[in-house]
Amino acid sequence: MNQEFRDLAAERIGIEAAAVEAVASVFDDVTDEIIALLYECAGKVFVTGSGTSGTIARRMAHLFSVCGTPSVFIQPSDALHGTMGALRDGDVLISISKGGTSDEINNLSRRARERGVKVVALTSDAESELAQLSDYVQVFTVDDQVDPGNLIAMGSTLMHAVWGDCLAVALMRMRGYGWSDVVFTHPLGAVGKLAGLPEALQSMPTPEAD
Repeated sequence: MNQEFRDLAAERIGIEAAAVEAVASVFDDVTDEIIALLYECAGKVFVTGSGTSGTIARRMAHLFSVCGTPSVFIQPSDALHGTMGALRDGDVLISISKGGTSDEINNLSRRARERGVKVVALTSDAESELAQLSDYVQVFTVDDQVDPGNLIAMGSTLMHAVWGDCLAVALMRMRGYGWSDVVFTHPLGAVGKLAGLPEALQSMPTPEAD
């Protein structure tokens, strides 16, 4: 492996690691409201995004479900061809769009609200169309070159992924969703073959307790 690549890799890793650490500054009072919304959701949590954000949305929905918050990825273009019929009053839609200008995401989010669905936007532009039409807006400040050329969604989508991971674990602890629950819904692979379970997670106060 040549040194030029190693130097490039070290630079890229440093930039993306800093972006992940910056997620800590994203959390605010709106995050508390979003956590309460997800905890109290009587329906399903849908997560949507296009392109790289779509990959992160699928991952987020999967991990929410693994951790005890029923969630489903909804592909925005398919949703606008009828799949959004699955959305019902009482559901939550998390819409991921760095710029907040993706037509299919905005169209789906707007129509979801018209059906009584609460919409949570993950975006970097608090004034974007997506932000304006959503019920809750989590704003991510993305530093210069976190995404190469400020075009390729590498670092910014890692930020969204980490945000989702933090909420998934917090909700898991609030619900008292244990490792035996995880293994029951994940019986295959190495997880399903575990001889024992990890130490129980420490519980967290629920929004009602606050």
